[in-house]
Formats: sequence, structure tokens, C-alpha cells
Amino acid sequence: MTRDALLSIAVRFNRDYQANDVAAVYDRWDNASRAVISRSDYIRRHIECPSAPGPAVVESASPISDGYWRVRYEISGSQLTDYWHYVSGRWRFDLLRSNPDAVRLYRLPFAAYATAIGCVSP
Repeated sequence: MTRDALLSIAVRFNRDYQANDVAAVYDRWDNASRAVISRSDYIRRHIECPSAPGPAVVESASPISDGYWRVRYEISGSQLTDYWHYVSGRWRFDLLRSNPDAVRLYRLPFAAYATAIGCVSP
């Protein structure tokens, strides 16, 4: 459970997301995040409606409170923050803290999700 290990995982996590390898991304989520959407639905949404956020530059990781760590990164000039915590020997991503807007979108039925993000699904 080191800062360097988390930074390495955050870099890989963002590269996987950029490459649309969302199965690997989902597999890093914590249990509360997985309760938002099933793995198969998450993968389907990203296959049918891929996003290309651009490369992420992971800048820092620092402990905050309650065992959580904040990871700061930049994509296309925008500063972003993800939240991680160490659970059962693994770093886990917290979607609910990191991206509450995505949580709201993932709770929508697929057609509403696709419309909301401007996706024209096949």
C-alpha cells in the first residue's frame, strides 16, 4: 500500500480507460461502485458508445481521510481528481466519489444514457 504503487495503478487505469479496455477499468472498482451498474452493462455502454477522453497525465497521489487517497491528473488541459482506497490487499477506485455525474448516467436505462451522452448506438 504505497504511493508509488497507487500512482502506477492510476496510470494503468487511465490508459485502460483511454484504450476502451473498460473490463480492466471495472475490475478496479470498489463494491459500492459495482452496485451502480453491472460489469456487463458497463462494458456494453462503453463498447456501443465509446469515449475518447485523450491521454491522462497522472500528477500526484496523496492520502486524505478515512483511508482514502486522492489522485490528481490532467486530460486535455482539464484537472481531474479520482478517489481510491486500499481494500483486501488491492487499490480500489471509488466511482461514487470520483465521478458522481457518471453514476447518475449509469443509473439511466441504456437508451436514455446514450441520448444523454450524445451517442448514436447501432
